Amino acid sequence: MQDIALSLAVLMIFALPAGAWALHKRGGARKQVLLMLLLAVILAANVAIWVIPTNNGATLAGQEPR
Repeated sequence: MQDIALSLAVLMIFALPAGAWALHKRGGARKQVLLMLLLAVILAANVAIWVIPTNNGATLAGQEPR
């Protein structure tokens, strides 16, 4: 289940800026465009936290739930 969540998050990292660009080109609200870009950055940080290995080579994505 965690793999699906990470996969969807990565897809959204690419989809949100594309949607923000399209909304901006149509003359959309600037606030929504900036919020979409901010959400993409936050998602990227969360995915990085889960998949970047620590000093011992383990990742949070590879941990078993307790």
